[in-house]
Amino acid sequence: MKIGYIGLGNMGRPIAANLARAGHEMIVFDLNRETVDGFVEEFDARPANGLESLAQSSDVVITIVPTGRDVRQIMLGAKEGDDCLLAGLDDSKLFIDMSSSEPTGTLELGEVLKEKGIAFIDAPVSGGVKRAEAGTIAIMVGGEKESVERARPLFEAAGQDIFECGPLGAGHATKALNNMLSALGVLATTEALLIGKRFGLDPASMTDTLNKSSGRNNATELKCHQFILNKNWASGFSSGLMLKDLTIAQDLARSTGLNAPCTALVRDAFAETVNHYGPDSDHTELARLLQEVRKTEL
Repeated sequence: MKIGYIGLGNMGRPIAANLARAGHEMIVFDLNRETVDGFVEEFDARPANGLESLAQSSDVVITIVPTGRDVRQIMLGAKEGDDCLLAGLDDSKLFIDMSSSEPTGTLELGEVLKEKGIAFIDAPVSGGVKRAEAGTIAIMVGGEKESVERARPLFEAAGQDIFECGPLGAGHATKALNNMLSALGVLATTEALLIGKRFGLDPASMTDTLNKSSGRNNATELKCHQFILNKNWASGFSSGLMLKDLTIAQDLARSTGLNAPCTALVRDAFAETVNHYGPDSDHTELARLLQEVRKTEL
């Protein structure tokens, strides 16, 4: 299958690599030319000459970029006459957005593509860089069954667990809510460790205990020893992107009329993290901020 692939970042590149290893012909685009050149050389891929030509040359087009706004600009262009995907797509193509985009924006874009008969599914991913490299990520899919089945061989090459979440936008909604829970895990776990430390408990031993007890979570299992207690701060997922996903989750709650205090609390905590350390800081640096504010070192 010919895949036009846009976005060779921390998660995008290993996913693209697994698709290439599965035998798919890759046409790649990224704003970082060195990244494109390296991928082309390693996997015998083709560099895209532009977005329209990438779309014309592909059976399936995949985006995995930082924001939904980026996706819409790539698809539609910032202004009339811009190079964009839509100019090269027709009703024989399948478009997959694997970015963590806003579900409302996904639905709006879906209406535009529907007018041209272009199949569209959202398929954000979760699991981190190491699982992306191993091909064991979770993929949360939203869209029509026929389009999902068409994409299934690609998902099976890229991930281990493929979840059909519902109609278009359901994958993006699920991803935002998943990241809200993940963020709360970092916040609550760090707070628990700080309380324990002040009481006289050893944070490393406490983490081991939690991992064999009912309080274990993604943060205790995969972030405490690996990034927080050793002050490594290198999980591969930034505070800025976490804040973006938490804003999506908060907006989603508001759109349903639901009061969501936990979502608001953790979003505010990550807003402070971004304010202190910048959007490119690692999301685990929330724990760094809490240590500084509470004047307690883990």
